Amino acid sequence: AIITGSMSMKRDYYEVLGVSRSASADEIKRAHRKLARELHPDVNKSADASARFNEVQEAYDVLSDEEKRKQYDRFGHAGASGGFGGHPGGGQPGRGTYTWTNVGGPRGAEGVGGFSDADVSSIFEEIFGGGGGAMGGMGGMGGGMGGSGARARARSRPARGKDAVQALDVDMLTAIKGGVKKVNVTRGGSQQLIEVKIPRGVREGAKLRVRGAGAPSASGGTPGDLLLQVHILPHALYRLEGNDIVLDLPLTVSEAMLGARVSVPTPDGPIELTVPAGTSTGARLRIKGRGVAAESGAKGDLYAVAKVVVPRGEDLLPHERGVIEEVGRRQPSPRTGREWH
Repeated sequence: AIITGSMSMKRDYYEVLGVSRSASADEIKRAHRKLARELHPDVNKSADASARFNEVQEAYDVLSDEEKRKQYDRFGHAGASGGFGGHPGGGQPGRGTYTWTNVGGPRGAEGVGGFSDADVSSIFEEIFGGGGGAMGGMGGMGGGMGGSGARARARSRPARGKDAVQALDVDMLTAIKGGVKKVNVTRGGSQQLIEVKIPRGVREGAKLRVRGAGAPSASGGTPGDLLLQVHILPHALYRLEGNDIVLDLPLTVSEAMLGARVSVPTPDGPIELTVPAGTSTGARLRIKGRGVAAESGAKGDLYAVAKVVVPRGEDLLPHERGVIEEVGRRQPSPRTGREWH
């Protein structure tokens, strides 16, 4: 069935898509995708599915184009008609179109707008499964393609296999600096050991794609991909906070009280850090630019968190105990304020 009739008989495009006249471009796109999936003739076998599908396409072609939408809002269907007139045998210039009809053979798009390549790939992936299924990529083919003959040709393209997901443990230093990791994958029914490049700064939960290592296609098409989901293993020293690296820095009482220069390990090698006098446990000492490289190329920072190690009382010599007691008497109580009394 093909939509025909005068302009006065056409439904309001906003009504066709089920959106308000103030709908955003994203709202219009979401409504179109939803209806296209529901009404697709290969999914919906009702008698009017093809006509309704074309009606949705026509509405989306106008409302997704900023200039056409302005003309439609001002003049209605008469204003939009110039923007999607038919081009016999060629469809709308410069844009891939596809009209679902029951008439075979070459035919112009008759003003019915089409999917972009991305729209087609995404929608047909959801309808048929895999990476675009039998119809993936149809939207960029230029002119309209008529009916059942086009559908038959499209169905002859075997569906792609589904993607598979596999966990990948990565040590923290490799996650920070990047590297190569060997991974066992299944290809063509046999196990293979491959090398996977780990990009520097990879994040927990990131997915690394290995082409062709997913599930095989049931219809003889290309296999899907393998998605390696990164799990970063704990490190003995380092913790990650976004692009920053955090480590605990043990300090003696004298280093914390009097200040010191100490060596701090970083992923790029040890570095000297000045500990200010009077440093307390929990103080965060910043080493600029020694963190994880961000996508922009800038690096985060490294933070050394002070942990003052207090000796046990029984390990002190009598004169050492006396010195500490004298220092304590000269210091104000840290427990001040009404809450402590």
